[in-house]
Amino acid sequence: MTQNFSELGLSAQLVASLTKAGFTIPTPIQAKAIPHQLAGRDIMGIAQTGSGKTAAFGLPILAGIAQLTGRPAPMTTRALILAPTRELAVQIDEVLRKLSDGMRLSTVLVLGGVSRHAQIQKIAKGVDVIVATPGRLKDLLEDRKVRLNETRWLVLDEADRMLDMGFIQPVKQIAAAIGPRRQTAMFSATMASEIAELTKALLNDPIRVEATPPATTVSVIEQRVIMAGSKAKRGELNALLADPALSRVIIFSRTKHGADRVTKNLEIDGHKAASIHGNKSQNARQAALKGFTSGQVRILVATDIAARGIDVPNISHVINYELPDDAENYVHRIGRTGRNGASGTAITLCDGTERSKLRDVERLIRRTLPVSGDLKAANDTGVTPGTENADRPARTQRPQGQRPNGQRPGGQRPQANAGRHFSGAKKAAIMEERGDRDRSMPPSAPRETAGGPAWWEKKTGEGSPAPKQRWNKSQKDAGRARRAQDSRPRGERAVS
Repeated sequence: MTQNFSELGLSAQLVASLTKAGFTIPTPIQAKAIPHQLAGRDIMGIAQTGSGKTAAFGLPILAGIAQLTGRPAPMTTRALILAPTRELAVQIDEVLRKLSDGMRLSTVLVLGGVSRHAQIQKIAKGVDVIVATPGRLKDLLEDRKVRLNETRWLVLDEADRMLDMGFIQPVKQIAAAIGPRRQTAMFSATMASEIAELTKALLNDPIRVEATPPATTVSVIEQRVIMAGSKAKRGELNALLADPALSRVIIFSRTKHGADRVTKNLEIDGHKAASIHGNKSQNARQAALKGFTSGQVRILVATDIAARGIDVPNISHVINYELPDDAENYVHRIGRTGRNGASGTAITLCDGTERSKLRDVERLIRRTLPVSGDLKAANDTGVTPGTENADRPARTQRPQGQRPNGQRPGGQRPQANAGRHFSGAKKAAIMEERGDRDRSMPPSAPRETAGGPAWWEKKTGEGSPAPKQRWNKSQKDAGRARRAQDSRPRGERAVS
């Protein structure tokens, strides 16, 4: 096992930056991947989330850029790092800036949801590293705002997530724009068959480095499951949050609307929480993440968009309010805690409809999670179903059947709509009274209106004037033929 970064072949300047940042011993994935990348080989890296993959591909790029002379050409970049989510891209950019302390490194974030013009202006001068999401970079590439012909390093982080989000075709187009003269690194916490096919298409004779088996969770994370009905989860969550040991908590919801609902309920219950999901603007997402990182907000409610893009230190607990549809996202969710050797706790609230998802998770991580709780324990107010009125005195029940005296006391129950509806005869009498304002006219005489008798007193066929006569098709054709034979102008024909 490598004891320090100097043994990996990194320069003294990078080792000093790592020491300043607090990194002295490389993680297993860093120790296995960095030497091969420094030698110029393509890498397929498999490692659990939170194991230091960003430094594993970032340090070789920084070492290569440090050996180059001059500045990058306008509208070009020397290295391109693709990430599936904006949060992950922001995190990678921050790590690169920290690792390159003392270097003149220029980086730019190319993301959706923020100013496109500002990104174009930075790229126009030429940059060392672009950290981008595939969608926005593809747009700039098609608009000829960036050129990738001089890019020497390409990194795909969380490649399996890109596959899930439908970014594979944009990634292939971007890789084709770079060309074959590049060094490519692909990293992921899981390894699906589709990723293996993508590896064959993008990587040239790659070396596979695997720090841990695919979909392995961090051993220092304590995992457990609480069985609770969907209406009981709110009460269970409040009971958990009452423990001060939950100092910094991420709660994962399956949907965007679910995240907003959980956040609203937490605020009603007296907890300070912020939410982050795809319906929020990038500025709002960054503000929520900043408040959570600084400690101003104790709880962050997120969807799976944040399962791979949050690297906040000292996250004590991860709570799965709902299990994900894809079991692999469970691995990334709980990986937000227990990072870089720290301990953490992952708690999952599971209702009866999520049992199959729980089995998928246990099958993926090859572990049986300890289960507690009862699906019939309580509802969302913490009251056991069927005992809501336990303190109310029992009401005596009258036996079914005919009343003893045959009649209701006080007479017949009054009808709710009594007197509000008229019968047909009464309606006719009212209409008769309204129409016969002139009493000199006998009631049986037909009432005349300004236009004659009322419509309901006219005989059939007399209610409206005779319809206008229309020409049939033969008459229309004959008229067109006559007009075609007459060569005089329309005005002269009208005069004659």
